[in-house]
Amino acid sequence: MGVSAVPETVVYSADLVFPVTSPRIQDGAVAVRNGRILHVGDRRWVRETLAARGAAFTEEHWEGVLAPGLVNAHTHLQYTRMAEVAAARTYRGFDDWGDAFDAAYERDGHDWAAAAAEGAAQSLAAGVTAAADVVTDREALGALHAAGMHGIAYWEVYGASNADWDAAARESVREQIRSIPTPPGAGVSPHAPYSLEVQPLLELPDIVREEGLRLHIHLAEAHMEREFDGIDGYVGAGPGGHGEWPELAADSFRALRSHGIGVSSTQFVDHLGVLGPDCHIAHGVYVSAADRALLRARGTSVALCPRSNEVIGLDMPPVAAYLREGNPIAVGTDSLSSSPSLDLLADVAALYRVARAQGYRGDDLHQRLFAAATLGGAAALGLNVGKHRVGQLGVGAVADLACFAVDARNPDAALAELVEDGAGRARRTIVGGATRFDAR
Repeated sequence: MGVSAVPETVVYSADLVFPVTSPRIQDGAVAVRNGRILHVGDRRWVRETLAARGAAFTEEHWEGVLAPGLVNAHTHLQYTRMAEVAAARTYRGFDDWGDAFDAAYERDGHDWAAAAAEGAAQSLAAGVTAAADVVTDREALGALHAAGMHGIAYWEVYGASNADWDAAARESVREQIRSIPTPPGAGVSPHAPYSLEVQPLLELPDIVREEGLRLHIHLAEAHMEREFDGIDGYVGAGPGGHGEWPELAADSFRALRSHGIGVSSTQFVDHLGVLGPDCHIAHGVYVSAADRALLRARGTSVALCPRSNEVIGLDMPPVAAYLREGNPIAVGTDSLSSSPSLDLLADVAALYRVARAQGYRGDDLHQRLFAAATLGGAAALGLNVGKHRVGQLGVGAVADLACFAVDARNPDAALAELVEDGAGRARRTIVGGATRFDAR
């Protein structure tokens, strides 16, 4: 019988290693074997440990920072070739942007699969190894799979009314999500509370949970989703709220608005059972303190997309409040139809500026925002623990790594450089131990 080959161990060393789940390391290293992390620590210790065990290894050294691969917690890769929508102008709000988006979306000749593949390649070139990719057209469902990336492909359900929502519609969703190429994972994105009526919003979470998958919804993105004082005594809901708005049995969130009821979209979808630890939301701009408390109570993360909000003409999310109050946050680019690039660190830099402008003065801001772009994104997708965990450099985790060029050699200064000005600095991206981007 032949002797099976011992799997090769590769040691990736760097001036600085940022594990996220443990202290930063100067002159550190990460040993990788079989697509998983074997050791993390001081470079000398990692090399000596492998040698003491008789493990042959090769070493690749990088100047700068070695970190977990970034996790883009909200994007639509299939819209990568619709960048002219974002480039045209800054819009006056969601409806204004939506008109321009619809005109571009409805034109003939889209190759959604090729566009999504381009988006995946741009993501990898920015150090992104996992993503929450929301897919509207089935041709784009395999983008993450084909690129060898991790994350979740979410099948988007848009525009379904109560009248549309029958047994055939439910079965169609089940068939669609079962057809998503895996790995990575699969899920469903009920588009938004203003685009779906009550029945599909009630039943889609049940379908997803029966299948053991993930939920992702656009929430509190449009101006009309905010809470306001309504009429007839209906002023919001939840702890301290007034009135019994659910008794109206309205067909949709828009129907509530037509009654003059000011309950927020967050409170509305919570009443329907959408929120939970298996769900994360995108945007979360128009949320009150009560809304943020609901999200925390349900264990629901929010993917913040500040550059997209700016292009569309929306307000900035309450970043400082999310941080002070302890809401789990992640970072998303949205798509090129509403954002200048798919470089996640550009959104991290925007969040830094917004947090400071909103009065957040904590010394931990750099650390928390970098964690949001890595471990926070993994948590939003349910990939922060277990066998398939990403967004961290720890023993047994999937070997998703990114190398970034920075000038600073002090750990604090290097972290500040990445958070405040990290866009365009990715030099190598490794997914599951395999190189997917190399700028050399």
